Amino acid sequence: MPVTSKPVRICTEGATTDGRVIQRSWLTDIEKNYDPNVYGARINLEHIKYEWMPRFGDVESVYTEEITDGALKGKLALYATLKPTADLIEMNKKRQKVYTSAEIAPKFADTGAAYLVGLAVTDNPASLGTQMLQFSQGAGESPFADRKLSKDNVITLAEETVIEFTEDKPDEPKVPSLFTRIAEVLNGKGKKDDARFHDVHQSVELIAKAVEAIQTDVAALKTTSLTVDAPEEPAELTALKKELSELKAQLSQQDNSGHKRPVSLGNNGTQPEELLTDC
Repeated sequence: MPVTSKPVRICTEGATTDGRVIQRSWLTDIEKNYDPNVYGARINLEHIKYEWMPRFGDVESVYTEEITDGALKGKLALYATLKPTADLIEMNKKRQKVYTSAEIAPKFADTGAAYLVGLAVTDNPASLGTQMLQFSQGAGESPFADRKLSKDNVITLAEETVIEFTEDKPDEPKVPSLFTRIAEVLNGKGKKDDARFHDVHQSVELIAKAVEAIQTDVAALKTTSLTVDAPEEPAELTALKKELSELKAQLSQQDNSGHKRPVSLGNNGTQPEELLTDC
């Protein structure tokens, strides 16, 4: 799985290995213009760039930030996110090649602005630090002259780099919806009847499984809702219940003996029985 480093400081405004000074504006130019799709800075060993020499990764992105404490307080630093190879990760675990040194083109291509063109890893900070700087000033030429991509490029003093790696998480695969899956099944063109019947059968199975899953969720929701306190009844409903209860009480006190008014025989009982009325 691809690995990306946490941001690491790769250089700071100030002295270089050939006596020149890294300008603050160079670092802000790099922050503004660096784009690995235009020109990506590769990670190399000791600034050696022979074709047969392996590369150890790439600089993915950069940004600047002012240092807030220590001896370099107030100076602008350049930070980078790295995409290392497995070899660089293994070396870093063994505490090998733990220093970085940037190669900067003060005027990159035809832009007239500074750009990060390379990043080296090294074991010996002195080889790119103060001792090398003094040697370079005395010799009048940087011993890294033959390792630069261009004679005008600047190689920075080495920075101790604690590289912490994090694995890149792959994007979560998108699961098609039920309707999408059914549409894909049914939209097959040029299929024979048997194939279409099979597709319909498959669609019905998909729907049945989806309905079963929904029913399971609903049952679980009902079970959960039973454990939740029921909301208070509205005052109107409480009043209606009270009135209904009172009405039932009144009705229960009514005479329920079933006594009825006597049957009217009409004409003092002299008429035939079929003419009797009950009214």
